[in-house]
Amino acid sequence: MRILSLQNASSRLVLVLAFSALLVLAACSINVKKDKTGTEKKVDIETPVGGIHVSKDADVRDVGLPVYPGARVKEKAENGEEKSANVNISSGLFGLKVVAIEYQSDDPPEKLIAFYKDQLKKYGNVLECHTNKHGGDVEINKTGHDSEGPKDVKCPSDNTGNTVELKVGTEDNQHIVAIEPRGKGADFALVFVQTRGKETI
Repeated sequence: MRILSLQNASSRLVLVLAFSALLVLAACSINVKKDKTGTEKKVDIETPVGGIHVSKDADVRDVGLPVYPGARVKEKAENGEEKSANVNISSGLFGLKVVAIEYQSDDPPEKLIAFYKDQLKKYGNVLECHTNKHGGDVEINKTGHDSEGPKDVKCPSDNTGNTVELKVGTEDNQHIVAIEPRGKGADFALVFVQTRGKETI
């Protein structure tokens, strides 16, 4: 699944990958749950220094937004690419939680934009950004924060394209809805991202 395109975070991404490798090497317990076809659906790794939990069955309640009426969860792509994920990495130093689910609707993008602008208002001021990325390729600029505290979400510098990203919150705690026109309807992704610690992505 290509839900997130991370930018300006290479050093932090390296740290997360190194930490993940450390967790795997020092793992006290690894639990893999499979579905009826034998496909891995959930992986839990626990160690004395932290844990990694990855599930392909994300729950929309963890995103904090309702599903647009009549929308359907997108089916797995022909190449096996999943359309939902719940990832949680935690330790005493940092944490990262990402919940993302892709949907499709027969209604035009304008209706979804109006619906989700209203739903997102409970989290703060809603930005309407535009991008050329696909609706499932949500862009997150995470650069950490300084002594002034977390930074508000912002639109990409070019802010052009036919995919609309509605964003609200800070870089440490944000809700995103990405809506891409598809024929007479639209594909859209609901995403929640929460980070903790100065070295998170």
